Amino acid sequence: MTDADAAKVLVIGAVNVDLVVTADRLPGPGETVVGPGVNSHGGGKGANAAVAAARAGAAVRYCGAVGDDEMGASALGELADEGIDVTEVARIGNVSTGAALIVVDPSGENQIAVGSGANGRVEPEHVREAVTRAADWGAGCVLISTEITPDAAVAAVRAAAEHGIPCVVNPAPVLDELFGVLSVPDILTPNSSELRDLYARTLPDAPRGPAEAEMATALARHLDVTVVVTLGADGVLVVDPTGVTSVPAGEVESVVDTTGAGDTFNGVVAASLAGGLDLVTATRRGAAAASLSVAHVGARTGMPTAEAIEHAASGT
Repeated sequence: MTDADAAKVLVIGAVNVDLVVTADRLPGPGETVVGPGVNSHGGGKGANAAVAAARAGAAVRYCGAVGDDEMGASALGELADEGIDVTEVARIGNVSTGAALIVVDPSGENQIAVGSGANGRVEPEHVREAVTRAADWGAGCVLISTEITPDAAVAAVRAAAEHGIPCVVNPAPVLDELFGVLSVPDILTPNSSELRDLYARTLPDAPRGPAEAEMATALARHLDVTVVVTLGADGVLVVDPTGVTSVPAGEVESVVDTTGAGDTFNGVVAASLAGGLDLVTATRRGAAAASLSVAHVGARTGMPTAEAIEHAASGT
């Protein structure tokens, strides 16, 4: 697929440098664990999703911010090497590029602490202008992750709606400010814990503790949006006001590191929707890609190509 005929995606979100330690187990409160070394990888939920979308065959623009430092230059270089257009990224002086400190255990589970750095300086006007330019470019989807300033995330959601571009919001984290615009995007993509947070705070008088399908259905009907819930090894639920579709997780030979699996899912879904696929098909591709991604250390290392995704999604 050439850039001329590729699906076009604008991704708005955080870019980080990930510092990853593999250890025999995850630390408890106040505890130190020691691993054999530290690996550095490109990260940030937005930037990760942009890489996943690009590898899935989309033409991708990325909008966010980095510090005017060596880490920022390196992070943008890695994105550019993936064919991602980084001209919408702000370079901010006197602030560090975002960083994530990640510990991974032998089962692939992780703990993550993030220093937002320049991600906390993304301005609403910056993202509005990026969405306007993306509309002129012919973007088929705007994907928004919320590790940026709340006002910028809200501005991005509203701008996508104003320009009529299909909008996917990955509410990770769930920001207080999002509750004023949850009915604006086309699709919300929470994981199980984010779904519970959205449900409890959007519907405070609803029954407590229902299953994910019930919570997602209540949210979809209340907000009149589609809710796509990622459940790890239990697959994905695609829920709109009319019903629930369950999509199984892809086959996983061995789990090495789950970091970035959700970002992979979101990027591939956005690329697939921008390419004209229906949501269930897009979700199947996203689930297959996420399952492939966990076989490698690092959020992006195992992100698959379009060919690998098609092979896995078709089961051939």
